[in-house]
Amino acid sequence: MKRPSKPVAGLPDEETLIRFLREAGSAEKSDIAQAFGLKGAERRALREMLRKLEAEGKLGKRGRKGFSEAGALPPVGVADVVERDGDGELYVRLVEGSADAPRALLVPDRKIVGPAPGMGDRLLVKFTRVEDGWEARLVKKLDSERNRMLGVIRRSAREVRIEPVDRRSKDVFLVPPAQAEGLKDGDLVLAAAEKGDHRYGPKRGKILERIGREDDPRAASLIAIHAHGVPTGFSDMVEQEAGAVELPTLKGRDDLRDIPFITIDPADARDHDDAVYAARDDDPKNEGGWVVWVAIADVAAYVTPGSALDREARAKGNSTYFPDRVEPMLPERLSNGLCSLKEGENRATMAVRMVFDKDGRKTGHRFHRGLMRSHAKLSYEQAQAAIDGELNGGGVDDTTGPILEPILYPLWNAYRCMLKGRLKRAPLQIESAERRIRMSPDGGIAAIEARKSLEAHRLIEEMMIQANVCAAETLEQKKTPLIYRVHEAPSQEKIFNLADFLSTVGLPWNKGEPGTTKRFNKLLEQTREGPHAEVVNEVVLRTQMQAIYSPENVGHFGLNLDRYAHFTSPIRRYSDLIVHRGLIRALGLGKDGLTDREIAELPAIADQVTTTERRSMAAERDAMDRYIAAFLEDRVGATFTGRITGVTRFGLFVRLDETGADGLVPVSSLGNEYFVHDDRAHALVGERSGQRYRLGRVVEVRLMEATPVTGGLVFEMLSEPEARDPNAPAPRLGMRGRGGDDRPSRGKGRPGGPKPRNDGRGGKKPSGGLKGVRKGKRR
Repeated sequence: MKRPSKPVAGLPDEETLIRFLREAGSAEKSDIAQAFGLKGAERRALREMLRKLEAEGKLGKRGRKGFSEAGALPPVGVADVVERDGDGELYVRLVEGSADAPRALLVPDRKIVGPAPGMGDRLLVKFTRVEDGWEARLVKKLDSERNRMLGVIRRSAREVRIEPVDRRSKDVFLVPPAQAEGLKDGDLVLAAAEKGDHRYGPKRGKILERIGREDDPRAASLIAIHAHGVPTGFSDMVEQEAGAVELPTLKGRDDLRDIPFITIDPADARDHDDAVYAARDDDPKNEGGWVVWVAIADVAAYVTPGSALDREARAKGNSTYFPDRVEPMLPERLSNGLCSLKEGENRATMAVRMVFDKDGRKTGHRFHRGLMRSHAKLSYEQAQAAIDGELNGGGVDDTTGPILEPILYPLWNAYRCMLKGRLKRAPLQIESAERRIRMSPDGGIAAIEARKSLEAHRLIEEMMIQANVCAAETLEQKKTPLIYRVHEAPSQEKIFNLADFLSTVGLPWNKGEPGTTKRFNKLLEQTREGPHAEVVNEVVLRTQMQAIYSPENVGHFGLNLDRYAHFTSPIRRYSDLIVHRGLIRALGLGKDGLTDREIAELPAIADQVTTTERRSMAAERDAMDRYIAAFLEDRVGATFTGRITGVTRFGLFVRLDETGADGLVPVSSLGNEYFVHDDRAHALVGERSGQRYRLGRVVEVRLMEATPVTGGLVFEMLSEPEARDPNAPAPRLGMRGRGGDDRPSRGKGRPGGPKPRNDGRGGKKPSGGLKGVRKGKRR
């Protein structure tokens, strides 16, 4: 309770009592009596006065025993997010308040980091009365028993149910028909469990907000966004700040506009955050060497520490990419405007000039904060076609023709020189096929295509990697703290598991042998043309750890680099913005560099951006699953060829050759004998016959189920198992039975235990470690 000025002793009149409660925010009867020094009969009179004022609507109850002025809120309280207006603003209402308790506009607090609150969240807030009502400033999010769920309305003659879109959830909510008035079968809604005893039958639910329709072509992205809590849109304050920024002048900057930078990006890219240029080094001491420039958008010039732009960018952590949309880290005014290195327009940049000798070894570098101008905008396909020439099925166009000799050839020659250094460094050479969904104008799926891997992609990736190395080296040299991109070497347990598997396919690996990138690459090269190529590539991928952000450097195993930091994508990654600010501070390039407070918060920021990256990756993956399931929905019953990419005790994961779609063949559908999971051989083995289904095998399957709302695909195995291997060691039996017990799985019924992520019901499918995404942006 806020302590008001000490009142005059004795029973107060009504006006004095209301003024006291206005100053205090709220108070219980005992607090009021103590403040006025009331005893005996005066306390009884106070009780009657409180009852009378409440009956007249001048006072309201706060909690079980508290009182406040009608329409007032306490200084601090627990509130639920109950409403979102047309502009996306959230409103909260006091949890333990009377009917007169007003709603309050939720406003951000610059000290709070982490995912933004959403509908149904329970919060601890500070209330403040403002001219047009009340504001609530977030103190912290609270654990809530409200149990939010994203689901689909299912109506019947007797009831309205909400079925979850998350395959891992078993909950179904029942809602009163009156509450679902106006909602149709198939509507997507955000709901929460009502308090009460739910031991018997479905839980009672409350609808918080309508999201869209399950048959909307864009539903896959909408579901993923809400299911994973990906922040959307920007506050008015952020939009106002973005609208007020202007292009910096040349003051304090190097003029780089005469350097003929070009951008090379995907054909549909709207933001261009990196540009490149290369030329022969004219230093006679570096004969055969090259100078390579990488220019990056100077986002730090617009997004300053502590601003509203900065707070929301930090909370988002990164942009999230879906087939039909992007949820950007920065407003469009910046991401597609002033921070995008558009052709022919002046742009603020942080650029690095790198020097390589004839063997591709970097011999020096220097950072410049300047003003640049892109001389051409190319797609990867355009640039590659120009380099390939007509004899190789390519050719120049109006854009690439004039710059082929002066810009493109030098870039490719510099890259091929850099490639010598890369090959000596021997980064991990895992191959991973990626797919892209091409959308039709009406929002449907036109096609699912394999992403082409061009030399143009590898050129940009290697130049970005070297620029990232330069950033980490400079900050270390200047003793300025930074956030590294780190990737640990595989654990000893993972190496042992790999060795166990390789022994089952006749490939030697000494368990005492360290898992270096050169050793992994040798294994991959040995098997590349053989029958085990796919499965070895898959197992090596799963042996790797996952890259994270950290203020402590342990190196980057996959790239085989001692120090590495993300510098090249500050439009879409907050980690890169922090590195830019570090360089500005370390090199004295302005007053908008890394602050002391940010340095103290680097461990928390590293954890935050690692979390938001994982959130975005999960949301992007789930959206892809749902789009692919929608694409295949009308092909249920069709047969496909694919490859076994995962083996678990409850079934086989199969990836289709045609679309790259992943689905499950339940172990219950494999036949009439017991199938045991041999985790050493990555196989399901018939206990009686010894016949087996191995990881990496090409098989034929029939699509039995495709559920777009969950992204689940279920297949039936059409291929017969392989014969027993007479030379194989006895299988090391893993978990067997119907999920969790020790009984073997029969060809009847569905397996129990945790369900895999793509079976249309729940669980997780196996996932790999490294995965290059968008010009190596996540390496």
